[in-house]
Amino acid sequence: MTSKVLIIDDDNRNIFALKAVLKAKGYQCLSAGGAEEGFSLLSEDRNIAVVLMDMMMPGMDGYQAIAKMSESPELKDIPVIAVTAQAMLGDKERCIRAGAVGYVSKPINVDELTRLLTEYI
Repeated sequence: MTSKVLIIDDDNRNIFALKAVLKAKGYQCLSAGGAEEGFSLLSEDRNIAVVLMDMMMPGMDGYQAIAKMSESPELKDIPVIAVTAQAMLGDKERCIRAGAVGYVSKPINVDELTRLLTEYI
């Protein structure tokens, strides 16, 4: 049984870049173009160990998605790392308050991200 990383991001370029970097580091990745698709993957695949959640998406944003996950008995224990281009003062705190276990800003610092992932996989 291999632990997987689920990347939820509405920008395919971000998904492509993250997948390439993480696969090179030995991680198995799945991806979803939005929160609803992400929830479908989470319900289908019990081997997802951590979610990388883009916080700024159309429709259901990352904050709403984390809130929805925290209400679900099946999903509430899956750690979410917030990924955002909104690297403004207070954003990290807002993401952590929303329920994320970690925070990385775009462009992604790969060493920082892999350090965070090793805590959960």
